[in-house]
Amino acid sequence: APKDENELQHMLNTAIKYNGPIALRFPRGNGLGVKIEEDIREIPIGKAELLQEGSDLTLLAIGNMVKTAQEVAERLSKEKSSKSTVINARFVKPLDKDLILEACKKTKGLVTLEENCLEGGFGSAVLELLQENNIMLPTLRIGLADEFIVHGNTDVLREHYGLTPQKIVEKIYKKFDFINSPLKKIVLNFSRR
Repeated sequence: APKDENELQHMLNTAIKYNGPIALRFPRGNGLGVKIEEDIREIPIGKAELLQEGSDLTLLAIGNMVKTAQEVAERLSKEKSSKSTVINARFVKPLDKDLILEACKKTKGLVTLEENCLEGGFGSAVLELLQENNIMLPTLRIGLADEFIVHGNTDVLREHYGLTPQKIVEKIYKKFDFINSPLKKIVLNFSRR
């Protein structure tokens, strides 16, 4: 699943050149408005992209949730509560096992972000990977419940299903005790209203 319209063109090129079946998830709605590179390249299948390194949380995102993960990391950093590693997973299958395991060994918590059903989804595959490698890490999976999802404006739906940066930051504060910030108490009190 591409993070933006530029990565989409590279993934389409990769899919065309691959000798076998590939499922490519097209993002819904408009692109982010990123610069489109003129040289189209192949993306190594199963290789994620490390966007930034941190020591507190690993934010592992797929598809259009990558931008959201970057915004979450920025908010946590501005509040001086957390320095996050952000990874664009790109591929649900195969996962970039080496990069994911390396990042999880260096941080104190993991957040997976997907705009898909949580049960049997991307976050579940990541949890299986951690379990198979005996890595016990507090984990928060962000995604959709296993229920019928209504159709509508994507911004409205993300707000409704708790997939906005603010809602995710609130969930992170509730889940991870090691993230402390002067704003944490304010955010948690506000979210309880």
